[in-house]
Amino acid sequence: MFKNIVLATDGSAASEHAARLAVSLARVHKATLTALYVADPYPYVGVAEVNPIGYQAYAAAAQSAAAQAHAQVEALCNAETPALPLQVRLVEDVAAASGIVDTAKELGADLIVVGSHGRSGLARLMLGSVATKVVAESPIPVLVTR
Repeated sequence: MFKNIVLATDGSAASEHAARLAVSLARVHKATLTALYVADPYPYVGVAEVNPIGYQAYAAAAQSAAAQAHAQVEALCNAETPALPLQVRLVEDVAAASGIVDTAKELGADLIVVGSHGRSGLARLMLGSVATKVVAESPIPVLVTR
């Protein structure tokens, strides 16, 4: 049924649960799996021009976090024989939800898998929910895990 699955990952416990499910689905459906890490835009826009070292440190930290998140997913893909091939993507300087939806469209995905931290009440209102935004923006089916 699924041929191309995009897994949105940030290395958190919620995305690890989503990764386990995405890997399992990819195995069952013999689908292509892409692990996607989206790095938000640099939050201190005016400061980057004055102090480019801050921006460089931010970008390096994002790349390191992406590598760690991708390594977690790769370990899951290699846990069973035969290993599940994994494609990885890092998208930078875009809001997470938009980056996930746009990349999934670009890759021709037929499923997006994303984890949710399960926040509710004031925490959800204050922090927002990437998963909720992905569901709202995506023309592609989205599987949200908790």
